[in-house]
Amino acid sequence: MLIGLCGGICAGKHSVAQFLVDRQGFTQLYIRRKAISSSLEELTSDFCIASDDKCNGIHDDKVNTFADAEQLMDFVTRRWRKRWVTTDVWDETTLDILLRRPFFLLLSVDAPVSTRWQRFKERCERRTEMPPTLEEFVLRNDDHLYHHSAGLALLIERAQVRLLNSASSLAALHASLQSLDLTNEQRLRPSWDQYFMQLASLAAQRSNCMKRRVGCVLVREKRVISTGYNGTPRNLKNCNEGGCSRCNNGHGAGLGLATCLCIHAEENALLEAGRERIREGAILYCDT
Repeated sequence: MLIGLCGGICAGKHSVAQFLVDRQGFTQLYIRRKAISSSLEELTSDFCIASDDKCNGIHDDKVNTFADAEQLMDFVTRRWRKRWVTTDVWDETTLDILLRRPFFLLLSVDAPVSTRWQRFKERCERRTEMPPTLEEFVLRNDDHLYHHSAGLALLIERAQVRLLNSASSLAALHASLQSLDLTNEQRLRPSWDQYFMQLASLAAQRSNCMKRRVGCVLVREKRVISTGYNGTPRNLKNCNEGGCSRCNNGHGAGLGLATCLCIHAEENALLEAGRERIREGAILYCDT
């Protein structure tokens, strides 16, 4: 398993990584930066709040440091049953390489701006640096997240798991991480029930009913028999094109049901399957 961490300035990425290393048997991996970081970049790098000595921004002298994401992924692929973590997910190119493997999980870490500013000021004080004003920090944070070529906002949007780290202590952060159960294998590969419910939600995207979207999957012996979504019957104008006057007139819940032409997602799935394929043990998954 490989967990990648991304997030804003002083969100707590390295504190999360240190927890995984100390408490859950992970080993941290690093990717060498291709350009020398400025002093500001090094200062905004998300060091551990508890101890700057544990996490620093210069990876070249560290063990388990790789020239690029491809080398890191080759290394982990041969050892995927072990637990690995990296905070060096800087851009979408790196993320796309990591996401090729089914054992990778991206976790984004965030916290309120005011909380992150306080953490940053404390870090500056420990380093005898002049801390920024709140306005200066916000501007630096905006550049960090929304820079046109190197902003992290697009990475954060693609995270499979998100953690709001507004905790005032490491103990509270650790409790939140314990509750996330990051090492649960179902985070990497869904259970059968999760899988079929996700298929039902995907089917719902095809709904044409103006009232609500509903999807359904009919399954027997872990095999999909049929899918269905709600809307007007075949060969009639779609509901979202005016095919059902009841839905398009905006009647309230429970009113005018006798005039509704839309068919339920479950009905469509059953009609699609037919009597011959619906036998004992069949399961219907519906996202409503």
